[in-house]
Amino acid sequence: MVSERVGEYMAKKGISYYAFENSIGASRGSISKAVKEGKSIGSQVLENILSIYTDLNPTWLLTGQGNIFVENELIPRNNKMETFRLKTDSSLEIQQIPLYDIEAVAGLVPLFQDSKSQEPIDHISIPHLPKCDGAVYVTGDSMYPLLKSGDIVLYKEINDIRNEIFWGEMYLLSIDMSGEEYITVKYIQKSEKEGFVKLVSQNKHHQDKDVELSKIKALALVKASIRINAMH
Repeated sequence: MVSERVGEYMAKKGISYYAFENSIGASRGSISKAVKEGKSIGSQVLENILSIYTDLNPTWLLTGQGNIFVENELIPRNNKMETFRLKTDSSLEIQQIPLYDIEAVAGLVPLFQDSKSQEPIDHISIPHLPKCDGAVYVTGDSMYPLLKSGDIVLYKEINDIRNEIFWGEMYLLSIDMSGEEYITVKYIQKSEKEGFVKLVSQNKHHQDKDVELSKIKALALVKASIRINAMH
């Protein structure tokens, strides 16, 4: 049964139902139900799965014959990955980067304060990346076309916000807006106003904004981004 083999593949890769369904654009619980109840999976959904998880052997998935994995596939070829390196970065041969659901962990501040107690929804493993502390899904279009809503950004936490900003680099940040947390991805540049930084968008429809440095409650340097290109 194809659905059983999908479940076997997810188990081998250690992918949660939540992350798998999200990555292929399937409704919440649909793949979980198909796998657990042995129901069929539509051809369009199967196309999406094979277009995204290109280490999955199509012949094995559809017939059960051959190996579960296509050999020598490290990064799915239909996924786009951008890296944003500093000259001082050193690459790790392999690392397991936890992927978090921002809503589930109630924001960046609690995530950064105690990431070890937070449960990731999955892990990302890509060879030869700079050290990353975690990954989250992007929302909003302020960095379009470089980033779009639904992309994943991989980040390195900044502990000393006042003294460790690299001007002109891209950051994931949490800003206190009248007691509410506003999470965004922006370039950070120097501001002409004392005690402020300038947040700059890639999207030209979003104006630059000066923000008090003291309003930034959590900060992380974006090291890479992943865009999953699903077939429709």
